[in-house]
Amino acid sequence: MTSPSFMRSVQDVNSIITAIDNVIRFPESLDNQINIYSGHVELFREYILSSNNSAELLHRIRYDRLDAKTRMSLLKLFRRCVSPVLDTESTKKIKKITTESLVINFGHTFKPIELLRHQFAYMSNDYKAALCALLGEYDTRGSSGYALTGLFFDWFNYVFSEEMIIEGPRGAGRDIELNTLFSEFEGQYPCDFVIRNKYTQEALAIGFARYDSTRGGAQSDDRTGGNAHKVLKAKQFCERTNDSIRIIFLSDGPGLSHGDTWEETCALDGSWLDHVRVTTLKTADQRITRDWLLSVASNRS
Repeated sequence: MTSPSFMRSVQDVNSIITAIDNVIRFPESLDNQINIYSGHVELFREYILSSNNSAELLHRIRYDRLDAKTRMSLLKLFRRCVSPVLDTESTKKIKKITTESLVINFGHTFKPIELLRHQFAYMSNDYKAALCALLGEYDTRGSSGYALTGLFFDWFNYVFSEEMIIEGPRGAGRDIELNTLFSEFEGQYPCDFVIRNKYTQEALAIGFARYDSTRGGAQSDDRTGGNAHKVLKAKQFCERTNDSIRIIFLSDGPGLSHGDTWEETCALDGSWLDHVRVTTLKTADQRITRDWLLSVASNRS
């Protein structure tokens, strides 16, 4: 069962979207990436010129004494230049996955070292700049989401600090597991933040924050199913234990207006007898209210 969706009544979606503009534009972004990564590209070049084969190149990247950021850059370059089938997240797991295993299973996809030496021996500055840009392509990923969370925390503390507290990482950090709030909850259920009664410490609401700079296609499909599943799991737990909790989806950014994503927003908002509300930063005053947060508190302290 659902309550009327506030979001479905919005006529101009763009009017409720928060523009978080914290990304450096081109060509300034390229200058910044060159400053950060040119040394990593040069080191990768040196490794190529001094390695006997591509397998040895990978072994040296994984086991030489390098700081974490430099090793990750070289692994990304290996994936871009030598073997696109190698997943960077897997190759960085030195203790769990051996280089021998990677070579045996994927070595046939490695570009020959002879060709790499030829390509990198006299590589132009333009090519080096392109590699720097590839390394820095996702440097700002997540920054808008962190900024959104920080702004929401600031707003919440300004409005509700006398009665309620909000907890969770403002930036990168460990999620809050629902089983740390409710001992009877089984399994994993990571949340971005939790809202508590300041005096009783009761959990009043859990929240998920997401800033979508763009969204569509399969990404939108994945998000739609994931959010609905979160609501279902929380609802089933509360029905089984007679607990109650509010769920907040702090969703913002231009990607919110895309077809499937916006339809999911409207469907989620007000669902589970209004236990669930979706809000942007601009609509928080209307959607995240004192009465809504306090009217259905947890039965557990």
